[in-house]
Amino acid sequence: MRFAHPIFNQRSGGVLMHVTSLPGSPFCGDLGPECRHFIRFLEQAGQHWWQMLPVHPSDGGYSPYNAISTFAGNPLLVSPEGLKVDGLIRREPSPSAKSGRADFKARHRLLDPVFDEAWDAFQGKTGNRLRPAFQRFKRRNAAWLGDFALFAVLREKFGGKSWHKWPQGLRSRESAELRKARNEHADKIERAAFIQFVFDRQWQALRRLARSAGIRLLGDLPFYVSYESSDVWANPALFLLDRDGSPRAIAGVPPDYFSASGQLWGNPLYDWERSRRTGYAWWIQRLEQALARFDAVRLDHFIGFHRSWAVPPKAKTARKGRFVRGSQAAVFDALRRKRGAMPFIAEDLGLVTHEVVEMREKLGFPGMRVLQFAFDDETSDNIHMPHTYGRDTVAYPGTHDNNTALGWFRGLDAAMRAEVMDYLGCADRDAVGWALIRAVFQSRANLVIVPMQDLLGLGSESRMNYPGKAAGNWAWRMRKPWPAGLADRLRRLTHSTGR
Repeated sequence: MRFAHPIFNQRSGGVLMHVTSLPGSPFCGDLGPECRHFIRFLEQAGQHWWQMLPVHPSDGGYSPYNAISTFAGNPLLVSPEGLKVDGLIRREPSPSAKSGRADFKARHRLLDPVFDEAWDAFQGKTGNRLRPAFQRFKRRNAAWLGDFALFAVLREKFGGKSWHKWPQGLRSRESAELRKARNEHADKIERAAFIQFVFDRQWQALRRLARSAGIRLLGDLPFYVSYESSDVWANPALFLLDRDGSPRAIAGVPPDYFSASGQLWGNPLYDWERSRRTGYAWWIQRLEQALARFDAVRLDHFIGFHRSWAVPPKAKTARKGRFVRGSQAAVFDALRRKRGAMPFIAEDLGLVTHEVVEMREKLGFPGMRVLQFAFDDETSDNIHMPHTYGRDTVAYPGTHDNNTALGWFRGLDAAMRAEVMDYLGCADRDAVGWALIRAVFQSRANLVIVPMQDLLGLGSESRMNYPGKAAGNWAWRMRKPWPAGLADRLRRLTHSTGR
């Protein structure tokens, strides 16, 4: 296969670990010391990729796939330690926080006064050194930052209410009302922009460290954006909305592996014809922003570029819907004309048609294979069986949407467990977790990514997400420290499989 970007030509391996899952910092992982420790772990383990989930600010449900901005960074990831190093706060907060699951509400309460202190310091003499960089950051991100900062301030002012329920002038973005709001809340708007600046400052420091260690960052771009986002509020013409701003239909997927009733996501659908008339300007801006943060990007729900499942807005499940045509490859053709080769990975799981496969192959994007899907039927040529993988594949034992490898195996019936063990050539049930990892590492797939939970041999209690389940997701955190010898074991497997 012809790869769209040479970054995928080399056999390599990596680890899936979201930043919030790192240990150490209060209530959830952040961009502080544990990020640096994890990069050193990856380097010692012979890995070349760190994959993480989306790093955008999320809504009240804290799903990284339901963000209030597709451009902004998540303030919850800002490290107080980094603010202290910059002289913006005197001391780091040290609450008595449990080291178990992430508590995002507590993290927000912790950081709010920290940001107040940092903003006050920045406005004084302490900010003199950083102020030119802040101005450059604002100019570089002017296309989205002003709208997002105003949106964040208004969202807080109206108690988290949907923008659709704001006063009419703000809801419909009347110029006079926007100007009045910007004047009235000027300081808070600048504070919101400042928080994005310190996020970006810490993020770029992480990227420099990762590059120096030979580690590439693999990001994740959700296909849809949240209806409750600044993106929809600031660009309503790009979405299929009624005149009052409510969605004409909402996104989901029909019944599939994860849910017998389908998945009802609730996002608004895109008006692709409007986007085409602009030369896909918003999409190009969005994709370029992702590539400014990451060395490569996984395109979540890649199928959506071919077609989307449109569900009536008041539906209770996603059973009843219809497919509507997407942009096809036009978005990527427009981006290629601007910047050339594109380091994207297509998440082509689910109801994949031959048209989707042809589009992916034409674009030169690697697709995904998940070993846990390999035993769904009795055929030996199931595309998720490791012996069927081609080089144009990013292979996983499981993803953030799956059970852990060990939890999945334990949940199989006896006959299926025996089939899995026979395929792996593994006679010891306790060794199945690493046998699954070894199987994908030994495959022809050019890139293999393993969830950190699988490297640690954790069960279902450490699962990151249950698709279709509204609450209790995204909160897994790794306990510190990781086992002695883990990096050596992974490095030996990586070396022996030519990665």
